[in-house]
Amino acid sequence: MNEYRIETKCVQGGYTPGNGEPRQIPIYQSTTFKYDTSEHMGQLFDLEASGYFYSRLQNPTCDLVAAKIAALEGGTAAMLTSSGQAANFYAVFNVANCGDHVVASSTIYGGTFNLFSVTMKKMGIDFTFVAPDCTEEELAAAFKPNTKAVFGETIANPALSVLDIERFANAAHAHGVPLIIDNTFATPINCRPIEWGADIVTHSTTKYMDGHGAAVGGCIVDSGNFDWLAHADKFPGLCTPDDSYHGITYAEKFGQGGAFITKATAQLMRDFGSTQSPQSAFLLNLGLESLHVRIPRHCENGLAVAKYLKNHDLISYVIYPGLEGDKYYETAKKYLPNGSCGVVSFGIKGGRKAAEAFMGHLKTAAIETHVADARTCCLHPASSTHRQMTDAELQAAGVPADMVRLSCGLENAQDLIDDIAQALEAIR
Repeated sequence: MNEYRIETKCVQGGYTPGNGEPRQIPIYQSTTFKYDTSEHMGQLFDLEASGYFYSRLQNPTCDLVAAKIAALEGGTAAMLTSSGQAANFYAVFNVANCGDHVVASSTIYGGTFNLFSVTMKKMGIDFTFVAPDCTEEELAAAFKPNTKAVFGETIANPALSVLDIERFANAAHAHGVPLIIDNTFATPINCRPIEWGADIVTHSTTKYMDGHGAAVGGCIVDSGNFDWLAHADKFPGLCTPDDSYHGITYAEKFGQGGAFITKATAQLMRDFGSTQSPQSAFLLNLGLESLHVRIPRHCENGLAVAKYLKNHDLISYVIYPGLEGDKYYETAKKYLPNGSCGVVSFGIKGGRKAAEAFMGHLKTAAIETHVADARTCCLHPASSTHRQMTDAELQAAGVPADMVRLSCGLENAQDLIDDIAQALEAIR
């Protein structure tokens, strides 16, 4: 499958049916699996044999879909989770424990920011947030002796800043830690962070990968490139024996290409159980089969809407990395040469009240706590996804109080522009 181009991987990756087997990935809707002997079951629990014994840890449907996403991203192993939030939590918690530290971009999605700055802080993990366009000196100063990872988003939600992945990867590797990139908005169609030095890639598959608002889910992909044993003192969870699995050392037994995902499955999924259902994985796969067809249309609509808004007298600013003159336009040309995403963020003259009034007049675009859907939707981040932030935190995250996030779907671009036009005239 590796020799195929990405469009073919979207359609055929992860699963090759044998003679007389189902053409579509089967839904293994079962919590448990039967074995003939207790000895065989014991081998599974000891990680001495491959197979399935309980769907809280692994399920064949989920693994087949995860394998497709790994192929799309160019990774060696992957696992599905119940949500993108769970994927980001597992990815970080798999390497950082109580007393450790992580460097993260300040413009990450508000839910992830809250996960890091509040919930994981209560677990004893400290985070330092840096601007995505910080100086080399500021980035280097963020690291501490106990830093265990660097985290960022290819395209930030909803700030739409584009991370200089290569620069952050070089900084992470200079300090002996992996770079974790949330690639939800770009998807592997427009950017494959592993090619730029990222070690772990996460997704909220709820967004473009599913693409139809049908199933919540997440995914973690391991590049297989980070040498855990070379930094064994930093990552004891991967490089020292795990007593809960009879002394297995993941990095030694499963190698660079399998250690990270095996540990995340065997330990974290076992204990936290944030697994994706087989039914959701099946729906996700249907979305993946058309991902390469849908993403270009989302980008075309996003750029058309951004160009219209840029010239409107009631719009105070437009943020879209594919728009010439945007702060991240040049960075986007490097990492996203084929397009960024369908999401456009902009400000309405008149501030927060004007933004809320504008959204109330939209007819085609629906107000939803969602993004990256086949149907156009919008929301006011400061009063929804980012409402837990202070004004200072909102500013640092690149989410002003007057910002509207519009996710352009697959409709006709002129219809979307006409809807925006009438809503703006209604509040004039």
